[in-house]
Amino acid sequence: MTHQPVSPDAVPTASATAEVELSFDDALRMAMALHRDMRLDGAETLYRRLLQLVPDDPNVKHFLGMLLYHRGRLEDRDEAIRLMTESVQADPNVAAWHNNLGNALLEGHEHEAAALAYERCIELDPGNVEAHSNLGCLLRGLGRLAEAEAIFLKALAIGPEVSAVHANYATLLAAARRLPEAQQHYLRSLELQPVNPVVSKLLGVMYAHTGQLDKAAVIFRDWLAKEPDNPQAAHHLAAVTGEQVPERASDAYVSSVFDTFATSFDQRLALLEYQAPRLVGELVARLLGPPTGALAIADAGVGTGLCAPWLRPYAQRLVGVDLSAGMLAQARRRGGYDALDQADLVAWLQGRPLSFDLVVSADTLCYFGALDGAIAAAHRALRPGGRLVFTVEGQGDDSDHRLQPQGRYSHSRAYVLRALAAAGFVACAAEEVELRKEAGKMVHGWLVRAQRAAAPVDRPRNRDA
Repeated sequence: MTHQPVSPDAVPTASATAEVELSFDDALRMAMALHRDMRLDGAETLYRRLLQLVPDDPNVKHFLGMLLYHRGRLEDRDEAIRLMTESVQADPNVAAWHNNLGNALLEGHEHEAAALAYERCIELDPGNVEAHSNLGCLLRGLGRLAEAEAIFLKALAIGPEVSAVHANYATLLAAARRLPEAQQHYLRSLELQPVNPVVSKLLGVMYAHTGQLDKAAVIFRDWLAKEPDNPQAAHHLAAVTGEQVPERASDAYVSSVFDTFATSFDQRLALLEYQAPRLVGELVARLLGPPTGALAIADAGVGTGLCAPWLRPYAQRLVGVDLSAGMLAQARRRGGYDALDQADLVAWLQGRPLSFDLVVSADTLCYFGALDGAIAAAHRALRPGGRLVFTVEGQGDDSDHRLQPQGRYSHSRAYVLRALAAAGFVACAAEEVELRKEAGKMVHGWLVRAQRAAAPVDRPRNRDA
């Protein structure tokens, strides 16, 4: 093919101060170099210019699709998948391209298509460890554990020194409750890649869940030594040692946790049989009766927007707040909200006095130890007669709250009701519910409701006296 020269005037370079002419191949190499250096705006501009010149070039389509996928923006996902699909259709014999396409399809929850892409990569390149591992993760996520294990064992045979394969296989073993084996593969993964926050967290939490708090502390201390500013390492170390326990999880901790898992959050919750949005929605329906679409409602800790289908029929205006930009992007994609704000929910509620008829919070206040500030802020934000509905994890003793090994706080029923009364709420109740599964066991909690007292009615004075 004869390629036309390209003038990449829109792409600044470190040394160039004047416009230069490049061949198509030279311009493609420049775009790829910008891409590798994470100068994504310049790379995208140049890729798109090359596509204008040669609209069917499979290399440009694939690399532009990869760039859009790597950006992680939901609005780019469909175009990324389209471009990468067209590239493998035009040149179907590049094994790595099928693996890349599979990753994008998997993130888009197109599981069958992703599996076919990984399988095609393996057909073309039977020694591709990454494709084997990715296919194993997909099958594991679908609950097809025996098939996933067979794939992971093949990947380990091909690449026994690949840290990610050990970690992914360990996660499968943990799901199958084969914990000693899982721990060994997590340890091997950390030997091969000593700085790996995800593996450190998974292994440390696994030790904690099995009562091996000393081993968990060793993992978290080692992680914190390698990454002194990592908020997750500090939070989990406090959880297993009881030392320097914060009154609530830090903003940095919450943001880092949920931004990391935003795109796979709903799928993970499905595997955990997550119940909080349904429980909150059903309680709202019991309290309010048939929906009239007339209320101002706040979803405090909106996450990916799982409460929206339950709340929207009651709402004239439904707004949500969350610390995680990644979660808010998912909620925006799901729809149902009139506004979504990135902010601390306590400050956000405090700044909106007498604004809402209903405030809900599904599985968010478990990142608070002391609830008093959040409950008082909700009371301030509610109109007279307005209602508060939320869930927290429960504990059986009479202590107010405790930071659990998995990083969330549990609360006693007595403390929750006391905090509600202190804030001025009436008609308070907390019923025991099952929130989700964790480590193969149901997590018990409280489904809480309370009401701000109605405004006093002015009575006419007795004029007979």
